[in-house]
Amino acid sequence: MTDDNNVMSRIHRLVEEEHQLRQQLSQGKISSAEEHARLKELEESLDQCWDLLRRRRAARDIGHDPDAEQTHSVSEVENYLQ
Repeated sequence: MTDDNNVMSRIHRLVEEEHQLRQQLSQGKISSAEEHARLKELEESLDQCWDLLRRRRAARDIGHDPDAEQTHSVSEVENYLQ
């Protein structure tokens, strides 16, 4: 079971890791390629988390069980139409 607080905690951890990566790059501890590859993964994970949080809130708003919502795949989330 995932609740909104768990999703938000994961979002905060991912954002913190993103900041650490940028700092490591600026300090020369990692290469630009390493930063870019990991940032892509982080952005995809963040998109999944935000999507899940939005769907949980929408389910709750219409009286459905938010715990029934599951994380969608990266390909599904990344291909949503804006």
